[in-house]
Amino acid sequence: MNNAQWLDEVKFNEQGLVPAIAQHHQTGRVLMVAWMNLEALALTAEKNQAVYFSRSRNKLWHKGEESGHFQTVHEIRLDCDADVIVLQIEQHGGIACHTGRESCFYRKLTPNGWEIVDAQLKDPSAIYGEKSANPHTFAMEASTAQSEQVEVLSYLGQMMAERKQADPDSSYVAKLYHKGLNKILEKVGEESFETVLAAKDFDQNASADHKNDLIYEVADLWFHTIVMLGYFDLDVQLVLNELARRQGLSGLVEKANRQH
Repeated sequence: MNNAQWLDEVKFNEQGLVPAIAQHHQTGRVLMVAWMNLEALALTAEKNQAVYFSRSRNKLWHKGEESGHFQTVHEIRLDCDADVIVLQIEQHGGIACHTGRESCFYRKLTPNGWEIVDAQLKDPSAIYGEKSANPHTFAMEASTAQSEQVEVLSYLGQMMAERKQADPDSSYVAKLYHKGLNKILEKVGEESFETVLAAKDFDQNASADHKNDLIYEVADLWFHTIVMLGYFDLDVQLVLNELARRQGLSGLVEKANRQH
């Protein structure tokens, strides 16, 4: 193969880059999108393994060099305008995304906004470890923490649904549901008041145990609001979706939206 000839036909942008789409060679699913410069594309064709160019690190990036999730390239295609590359690849480890999912495209637009629809196959910290030169792993840490929080809330939501049908003597939550909405709202009110008192008494210089009082009261309040949502068969995820929807809006815009 005459490397100079086929590479010359690719239209790299002003930065000398071309977008590359990695697609599963059997299922056709798009797994990720990255950038390639001329050297990365040439190495990908030579090695039959995906090599990209990291703009944040300004260097070549051999996919899998940290995670071990290499990509074997079965086919390279160029689009009609010669400015987009498609790689037909086999994803080793079954994980292309730094969040531990098969694909980077794990969020789907729904009437409630963007919702995560793909399960995390592996904890990112188990893939990359604590130390990494890849800036993507900085975002990974936040993503991992968010995932764990969502799992806790999801578990609580499922527990509420189960407790609604349970024997009142079997658990505290089942007893609350048996006593009805007024009792649940009474508990929400009590925990709200106790949270306010704990906040008023909060002292930055106090002992750890005293500081924990506020944390405990907030946890009680959140817990009982989840019980309340469960009474109305409302998924906790709906609240998370609403909070996510508000991100990026100024307070005035958000307040104006609620008034209409």
